[in-house]
Amino acid sequence: MNRIKIKNDIFWVGAKDPDRRLFDGLMPLPQGTTYNAYLVKGSEKTALFDTVEPEKVNDLLENLEGIEKLDYLISHHAEQDHSGSIPVVLEKYPEARVVCLQKTKEMLQDLMSVADDRFYVVADGEEISLGNKTVYFMHLPWVHWPETTATYIPEDKVLFSCDFLGSHHSFSSIFAGDNPAVYKGAKEYYVQIMMLYSKMSAKHLDRLNGLDIEYICPSHGSVYDKPRKIIDLYEQWMRGQPENLALIAYASTHGSTQIMAEHLRGALEERGVNVVLKDLLGLPLNELAEVLPDAATIVLGSSVIMAALHPVAFNTAFLLDRLKPKAKFVAVIGSYGWSPAPLKKASDLISSWKAEVVGSVICKGHPGDDAMAELDALADTIVAKHKEAGFFQ
Repeated sequence: MNRIKIKNDIFWVGAKDPDRRLFDGLMPLPQGTTYNAYLVKGSEKTALFDTVEPEKVNDLLENLEGIEKLDYLISHHAEQDHSGSIPVVLEKYPEARVVCLQKTKEMLQDLMSVADDRFYVVADGEEISLGNKTVYFMHLPWVHWPETTATYIPEDKVLFSCDFLGSHHSFSSIFAGDNPAVYKGAKEYYVQIMMLYSKMSAKHLDRLNGLDIEYICPSHGSVYDKPRKIIDLYEQWMRGQPENLALIAYASTHGSTQIMAEHLRGALEERGVNVVLKDLLGLPLNELAEVLPDAATIVLGSSVIMAALHPVAFNTAFLLDRLKPKAKFVAVIGSYGWSPAPLKKASDLISSWKAEVVGSVICKGHPGDDAMAELDALADTIVAKHKEAGFFQ
């Protein structure tokens, strides 16, 4: 049994998955992840908050050893890494009822077989009593699914935030404290899962700010015993202005685009812009994600291969368009062999992002003096845009 006490009859009873390396078939997990479930014992009733990925259900059942009766199984989110073990738990505890929003119930029944009479549907703002503990329900739509819910126990000042404010890592200590690895992972998690919905979900942060919170218990990663720290970081990531920073992300086939990217980095740094240079070939998404909340300018570099952008650059453009970072400016650089058309059309790939395209430098073959001069001029333009926007201190 690996039941971990958080506070006053509140326990972590989830499962660690340190060997998992990919989430949703897309997101790298260099530190694995956890599927957090929590057991809350009230003076009259006992509740389990969420379950775990089905393949880890035995870990959950082991952590529930000795719990003879379960009154409520609170479901914050229908996605299977939280809900997938619900049928097994309901079989073990035939008296338990799944407590959730109507929307969650509908989605759970789309994903698994749970009889109508096993549900207890609540509304946003409703409470249920465990005796000496009250569970208050808050609907947080589009964090990051439409039915996402958080719950709060005012007597203990504990917030169960579901996927909101989480991180992907398999902890050695349940509490985040000041561990920089936790917050680095939380930033990458935010970009890859939450950033697309940041404008819609920022208002939910205001709602959480109205609560007196001592612990935040998310669905993945560590429990925040310094809740203000992660809330302040989310405020910055969601609402803060970008920095005087340019991200240059490139894919180069034979080295010409790399030469251009390195020259632009030097030109920008000489002019006072901070630069992060990323070679996209073999780059895991999380290493790109950690830069995206901060960069004011993103420069996409690509060679042309098979009469198209390099596939890695094309995929990166697609992801940027979907993630919608806060960067205000974008530029394109690259080298081609016989057709410049793919590079000329590259900015069309991020049309819905609404960043201003501030220039492109496209050269045939190895970049010569003319290309270098154009890159210097692009650096001047980026500097002027940063100054105009107030990103220079």
